[in-house]
Amino acid sequence: MIAIIYVVILAYFLLGAIGFYFINRIKEKAVARKSWTKYITYFFIINVLFFSIVMQPLVFRALSVIIIAFGMAELIMLYRKQQYRQSGFFVISVLVFLVVSTGFWKFSGVRMELILFTFIILSIFDAFSQISGQLWGKTKIAPKISPNKTVGGTVGGASTALASAYFLRELSTRNMEETMLLSAGIIVFAFLGDIAASYYKRRFNVKDYSRLIPGHGGFLDRFDSLIAGGAWVALFLYL
Repeated sequence: MIAIIYVVILAYFLLGAIGFYFINRIKEKAVARKSWTKYITYFFIINVLFFSIVMQPLVFRALSVIIIAFGMAELIMLYRKQQYRQSGFFVISVLVFLVVSTGFWKFSGVRMELILFTFIILSIFDAFSQISGQLWGKTKIAPKISPNKTVGGTVGGASTALASAYFLRELSTRNMEETMLLSAGIIVFAFLGDIAASYYKRRFNVKDYSRLIPGHGGFLDRFDSLIAGGAWVALFLYL
């Protein structure tokens, strides 16, 4: 089963590579190079997370702690760069981050199958939102907060993720209704987590949280949706 899932992931990446090829053909070389750097880095990250989940879940739990720690450090770093302005907003943001991160940490300790299911749905939603957005995205959702978020991209990513959830429903070990509700929540929380992370950056007038991850920016630029989506799964299990 794990081998089949990995083949499916590789197939999705192949489709994504084809999409990026046609997208980047009409772009300037520097822009296309940056896009491919982001794509290759994302492929590496997906493999690291995938094998940490299926081979040794404790490794994924350790990675979740690292992601949370770097995320908190990036929040503080931007606050310091702005000379400690907007303290009220910073405190509220940190409290929200701690609550969501607690849910994400709880999520990192659930069954391997459910972590893998969540990870796949999030990855598909994220990847195909970008591809769909570049191919068909015209109407921006929140141009002042997240300029790259479009209706076409979000709908394309969500549709692909939900369709994938249907075919991977056995991995969730839940009935159809619960699986689709779980998947829809993952997508909604991932989207809101991304918007919230972008809003924090805009309040402090920066494009990226840091430059730690080539083509992506910082840990929160890359893992905001994973943190929020994982928190939803923890909440779903609690409820």
